[in-house]
Amino acid sequence: MGRMRLFLDANVLFLAGYSSDSPVHDLLALARAGRCELVASVYAVEKASRNLVAKGPANAVGALEQALTLIALVHEAPQRFVDQISAPVLSDPTDVPIHMAAVYCSADILVTGDRRAFGRHFRRRIMGTEVLLLRDALRRVLGLPLAGA
Repeated sequence: MGRMRLFLDANVLFLAGYSSDSPVHDLLALARAGRCELVASVYAVEKASRNLVAKGPANAVGALEQALTLIALVHEAPQRFVDQISAPVLSDPTDVPIHMAAVYCSADILVTGDRRAFGRHFRRRIMGTEVLLLRDALRRVLGLPLAGA
């Protein structure tokens, strides 16, 4: 298997702009070192940016833009692809584009902190993409066992 491809949810992107000491910066450093590939959709980036403008410190959007130099943008899943998924996997329809984009771009891991939408799916694969919290994604990239697993 080649480098792992990690899709970053909007809340993880938000942390990249909001907090300079968030573990997301460890993930960015691993990407910079070629240990993994980080991707996100325009939808996720726009959602994170809107939230940073509303809730973040003055330099937050600039910090996110800096992080985005290490994150490749991937296409949204086409509607016909989304429509094929008949089972309502997620409780919040606004999270469906995130999940579908991660699956559509063949991400190995969807990195999210959204316990409400994805909590019951943590550490499970949905349509080939494993759903992990940030700390678990870091451990996976480093080849370490997941804590408590």
